[in-house]
Amino acid sequence: MNEPELGSAITCPHCGQLSVETMPVNACIVFWPCPHCAAVLRPLAGRCCVFCSYGTTPCPPVQASKACCG
Repeated sequence: MNEPELGSAITCPHCGQLSVETMPVNACIVFWPCPHCAAVLRPLAGRCCVFCSYGTTPCPPVQASKACCG
């Protein structure tokens, strides 16, 4: 099995700014405060976390084709 990609760039839908983040391998991030505008992002309907909703790379469990924490 390949190691998961842990870097993801999240684009805030409120201010449009990009923030490069490191995803944890042992937890889902369901609340993420944008460091630019302070809006708190939550997963979109049908998505497990903010990385799968707004990031360039899906979370590690989804990359491994496993069920996510959500």
